[in-house]
Parts: sequence; C-alpha cells; structure tokens
Amino acid sequence: MRIQGATALVSGANRGLGQVMARLFLQRGAQRVYGGARDPRSVLEPGVIPVRLAITDPEQVAAAAEMCSDVTLLVNNAGVLADSPLLAAPELDAARAEMEVNYFGTLAMCRAFAPLLMGNSPGAIVNVLSIASWFTNPAMGSYSASKAAAWALTNGIRGELHDTGVLVVGVHCGYIDTDMAAHVTGPKNTPEAIAEQTFAAVEAGRTEVLADERTRRAKAALGLAPGTTASARRP
Repeated sequence: MRIQGATALVSGANRGLGQVMARLFLQRGAQRVYGGARDPRSVLEPGVIPVRLAITDPEQVAAAAEMCSDVTLLVNNAGVLADSPLLAAPELDAARAEMEVNYFGTLAMCRAFAPLLMGNSPGAIVNVLSIASWFTNPAMGSYSASKAAAWALTNGIRGELHDTGVLVVGVHCGYIDTDMAAHVTGPKNTPEAIAEQTFAAVEAGRTEVLADERTRRAKAALGLAPGTTASARRP
C-alpha cells in the first residue's frame, strides 16, 4: 500500500516516535492522520486530528475505532518502560503495567481495528516493538517480557489476517532518541530514521523492520543457546 492517500492512526502521537511518525505521514501525503493520546490536548502536531486514547481503556479503544472508521494504516506505537528487573523489583506493579500497555493494549487495538482495516483494504497494522523482543537486559527484564509477548502477538495476528489484504509489520530497533531514552548515553536511532524505514516496509509489503545493526545481530542470535548472545550486547 502507499503512504500517500492513506488514512493513519498513530497511538502515542503526542511525543517521541509517535509525534514524528504523525508529522511525516502528513509530509508524505497521507490524506488524514489521527493522533491518539491519553490527553488529546497534548497532540500538538499541526494537521493531526487528536483522539482521546488510552489503549488500556476498552471504552476509549471502541470510541476511537468508531471515530476513526476510515483508517487504512494503524500504528501501535504507545508503550511504557518501567526499567524494572524481574526478580529484584520490590513488587509486580511495573511488570503488570508494562504487560497491560505493551501487550494487552496493543492486542485491544488490533482487535478493534482489524475489521475496519479488512473493510478498507488494502490496509496495514504496524506494531512498534523493540530489540528487547529478542534480547533481555536484566535491568529491564519485565519490559523485555512484554515486548517478547508483543512480538508473538504480531506474528499471531499476521497469521490470522493472512489473505485478508491487511499487512502486519513488526518494527524492531534499539534505543531511539526520545524522552524514553533520554538517560541513555550510547548510540541512538533518530525517530525520523525509524519512521522512514517503517514507511518503506509498508510500501514494499515487508513484514519486518530491523532498524539498526545491533537489532539485526540480536535477531540473528535467536538460534543460539541461552547465554551465548554476547554479540547483541556490543554497541
């Protein structure tokens, strides 16, 4: 499908990658772009239509699907990172929050919008995942678990939507230069680079984006035995 003329909904469009994606959709000729955020007043990108959308709220997800029924391209970008380990965390609240947003929230959006996308075919679902889908940093183990679950979700809905005209794209990358990674001093991807690679994949009909060399090494290491993925750690 083409970005030009598409109608897109980007969750988490009030900042970071989501805001950049919404902006570039318009620059690339999308006919309409909806920007989802918990507080729609925080969606400030000119030309983007604000949508009240907490992806963990079933009523707001349903209302967004009704409001944005003309969507042809759904970008599930909204996510949360708690920087919480699996065993050393004092309680399970962070792990539950990450799973609620990164997995269950993404699943709720896919369930709500898949029928619309099938009706508006050709359409696409883009799930913004992470290198953490395949590589677990012990300091943020519960985030990695939620992203691994979201990767499995992405593969699952791709199978269910096979032959419906709906493309399902998983976007994997390392750190992105946004507020979420403001504390990181190492190499980061620009949100513009991630957006452009994503758009290229959608237009080419590709199902996966491996946005940087570190992510490509992590994917290649999946077949190795646990404990032998050191190559994915190198900057």
